[in-house]
Amino acid sequence: MSDSENPYSPFSSRMDWEIAQWAKLRGPSSTAFSDLLSIEGVNEHLGLSYKNSRELNDIIDKQLPGHPTFRREQIIVAGEAFDIYHRDVLECIKALYGDPDFADYLVFAPECHYTDDDETVRLYSDMHTGKWWWNTQKKLDEQRPGATIVPVIISTDKTQVTMFHNKTAYPVYLIIGNIPKEIRRKPSRRAHVLLAYLPTTRLEHITNKASRRRSAANLYHACMARVLSPLENAGLDGLEMRSGDGILRCCHPLFACFVGDYPEQVLATTVKTTECPKCDIPLDELESATAPFEICDLHAVLDALATIDVGDLEFVQACRDAGIKPVVHPFWERLPYANIFQAVTPDILHQLYQGLVKHLLGWLAQACGPNEIDARCRRLPPNHHIRLFMKGITGLSRVSGAEHAQICCFLLGIIIDARLPGNMSSTRLSETLSLLDEALVLFHDNKQIFINLGIRNHFNLPKLHATRHYISMIRFFGTTDNYNTEYTERLHIDLAKDAYHTTNRKDEFTQMTRWLERKEKIVRHAKFIRWRLHDNTPHHLSPRPASLSFDRTRTLAKHPSAKAISFQTLISDYGATYFHEALAQYIAQQNHLDESLSRSRLEALAANVHLPFHSVAVYHKIKWLSVDAQGHGDPLITVDSVHVMPRRTGTHQKNDALPARFDTALINNGTGQSVGVEGYRVGQIRAIFSIRERDAQFLFPPTHQPPKHLAYIEWFKPFPSTPDSRHGMYKINHLVHSGERVASIIPISNIVRSVHLIPKFGPVAPRYWTSNNVLEECDTFFVNCYIDRHSFVTLR
Repeated sequence: MSDSENPYSPFSSRMDWEIAQWAKLRGPSSTAFSDLLSIEGVNEHLGLSYKNSRELNDIIDKQLPGHPTFRREQIIVAGEAFDIYHRDVLECIKALYGDPDFADYLVFAPECHYTDDDETVRLYSDMHTGKWWWNTQKKLDEQRPGATIVPVIISTDKTQVTMFHNKTAYPVYLIIGNIPKEIRRKPSRRAHVLLAYLPTTRLEHITNKASRRRSAANLYHACMARVLSPLENAGLDGLEMRSGDGILRCCHPLFACFVGDYPEQVLATTVKTTECPKCDIPLDELESATAPFEICDLHAVLDALATIDVGDLEFVQACRDAGIKPVVHPFWERLPYANIFQAVTPDILHQLYQGLVKHLLGWLAQACGPNEIDARCRRLPPNHHIRLFMKGITGLSRVSGAEHAQICCFLLGIIIDARLPGNMSSTRLSETLSLLDEALVLFHDNKQIFINLGIRNHFNLPKLHATRHYISMIRFFGTTDNYNTEYTERLHIDLAKDAYHTTNRKDEFTQMTRWLERKEKIVRHAKFIRWRLHDNTPHHLSPRPASLSFDRTRTLAKHPSAKAISFQTLISDYGATYFHEALAQYIAQQNHLDESLSRSRLEALAANVHLPFHSVAVYHKIKWLSVDAQGHGDPLITVDSVHVMPRRTGTHQKNDALPARFDTALINNGTGQSVGVEGYRVGQIRAIFSIRERDAQFLFPPTHQPPKHLAYIEWFKPFPSTPDSRHGMYKINHLVHSGERVASIIPISNIVRSVHLIPKFGPVAPRYWTSNNVLEECDTFFVNCYIDRHSFVTLR
């Protein structure tokens, strides 16, 4: 077979290719793979074109295309030479810009999106909807009309690559803002490129600590300047770049965003530690919600940096007056249209989840007592969006950002009514951008309680002050998931830690870069083979702009969880106490849709309904799947679910018994809108079932046959007119009539989503409550509106 006919070329066959792919992506070490192929007969029986790892590597290195290769250079700072491994930044940008996988999704111009027809409410989502792209496009069009901006987003973050010995790597990642954020944030789409490994030296040969810190900063900026220097001319003059669909455009790659944690932000902006890396607010005003500030004056900083040619003393004094450290030629000094103080973006992971939330947990534990906080955590009912911390949260160690985010979903609810020293009220702890501003103001208005309790002396924390910049940054660069450090933390695993573990720990960065290049080539060749075999016709998808719509697909299992559950079992195991009566009423109602039935009339009609069956098929779960709302080809994933299942008895050997679980849900009575609680009720689902077709034809009129799936619901009282002003949650109770909970049967199409209820614990959580029985034992609940974005907008 010729190379033109062989889709696996340069590999001789499918077997030849798949073993090579396994060896480089999933397989053992190179030595182990060579030992495997050296076993007599293995290579001959498999028909491989290589006999060991060295020959396979030679094929990959010489015959497969990939991203730009790494090169090793030396940077000399303070008379010392340091190695830096980096790629050509322009070639990396071209590789992303020209990737056929992104061709249908690339954005080439800024846009304004609105949520209303009058264009009064601006919608910010992807980077091209923010003001930076608009403002920069206007400036660029004055010099280069019709130019296409390629926003360059740079992220740096030093990371540990070993559990011991304190070995570190210092990767630099690059992405471009033309690729939508929904694609950029998925590691599997490979929209990030490892641009460089910076030196990780501790400069221990410099004994003076101040000199060591100054040399480390100069080394960082010298390396970053070497890596990003090609952007200087390309940003001004532009260069022709071909996108994945073959269209050639004059593009200007411009440094737009810098993503990093606080130490990285301080290092990049050259400001002093404990200061804000964006603005000029004084240190003793960081805790203020109203103190005025201005973004650092870039022109004044550049003027100070220019004095380096005048003399050392003058340079140091000018930098001190400008509020920066005396760093020699920061990497952003000559980049066109760049403002490092605006480019620094919010760091949700470290500033909020690993910063303020971590501090807040400690303060609350001191205020409410760790035992009471943990007792409340153990008594929360389960929900799809809630992680249950059955051992509590105050004793957790090495808590991840994801775990802090999960804790945030219920933290406010569990401290309502908690007893504080001196009988103080715990409820003082507590459209989107306006709601964000209101939440920040609310925190500042109530933070004094921690000082009154003696837990804090002040709140002059840079992480707290940084939240004041969030709204302006969202307007400038789009929503925070455009520049989240969580993405780069995930990349450390693939591009730093795993790469290091493949080396022999000698000259490791040379081995790491070579291993990564080969892995990228294998992944790229796998995409090419799939295209050759299955999908060699071009697709032209139509990406859609982001919207505020809440589109999901409801689904149930194809077959019931149990085919025949008797009415008596529904009563005893499922708690559907009045299932027979509720089903009879539903049937009577459907047979008299043209009448306005009173309660007594409906009960009289239901009494005459004869059911020709005594069991139904039941389902134990409803799932809601995501919808590819923006046309990015995203796979369907489960975004919500409701569990409705009785207790399962386990075996003594496995101890696998499961408690009963009957989730609560938000139910639309037919008049509910996309926002607000009018037309909605909360109900606890006791059973999801279906009626056989022949029985349905007998019981219901031909013109009003029931839907395939129905649900037995125990109701809660309607929502009050407004939520509690102290914490923003609605308070509801079980709907009870004559001492019994009111229930009815509804189509499952009325079930909109799951709802999480937080029990009203009172000053001390009752110890006989558990996560499994709290929905039965407790009478009063708060509707948790903090479990996801949709509930926050809908239920507040």
